[in-house]
Amino acid sequence: IEGDASSASYFLALGAICGGPITVVGCGTTSIQGDKHFGTILEKMGAHVQWGENNITVSSPQKGCRLKGIDVDCSDIPDAAMTLAVVALFAKGTTTLRNIGSWRLKECDRLKAMVTELNKLQQRHNIGKNHIPYDENEDNDEKVAEKIAVEGFDCLTIHPPPLGSDGFPLMTTRVSINTYQDHRMAMCFSLIACTKVRVTIQDPDCTKKTFPSFFKELNRITTHTNIEPSTHDLT
Repeated sequence: IEGDASSASYFLALGAICGGPITVVGCGTTSIQGDKHFGTILEKMGAHVQWGENNITVSSPQKGCRLKGIDVDCSDIPDAAMTLAVVALFAKGTTTLRNIGSWRLKECDRLKAMVTELNKLQQRHNIGKNHIPYDENEDNDEKVAEKIAVEGFDCLTIHPPPLGSDGFPLMTTRVSINTYQDHRMAMCFSLIACTKVRVTIQDPDCTKKTFPSFFKELNRITTHTNIEPSTHDLT
């Protein structure tokens, strides 16, 4: 029985955004799962990917290079595409995920949920193109362009924040993520905690649906996480 390629996507993404290399065993070139193509998309974004029949290894682009934004049809990777939305925060240039209308029919309306939670990461004092502080209550024509994430009928566009001196995108320093009782919301947003952002995951037990040991595995392979998988504030 193959390993779950959707669950593998979180660790492959970690390799792409935090250095790596990270190897996932149980899914590779011989896999029949559509989500194995997540690795192919990471390659197109500039990550270094090595393929085996039953494993995939991912690491960040070579020194001095960055992941690059991509316009991609995600109809073959609807679950792993959620992870891709988080990876897009670390890329240079806009990323658009297309044909993800099925997100609206999952554990929650994932398209609306992803947009809401991604925009919580906006650093309010970022000044610059597409990153001017905005008031959610204001009615102005430019407000959409100022947000990190913009929702379409069956697509999602991510405008990544500018980079800080540490090489990570400039985002808020603390965020509480609502999971909407959706295991994939909890797991993909946990990756952000591997930067300087301190993350609280609400209802972390929702991951028990498909990956009960997710937080344990995440902590096992990382040397730095700012995550508290509970409903309490971070300390």
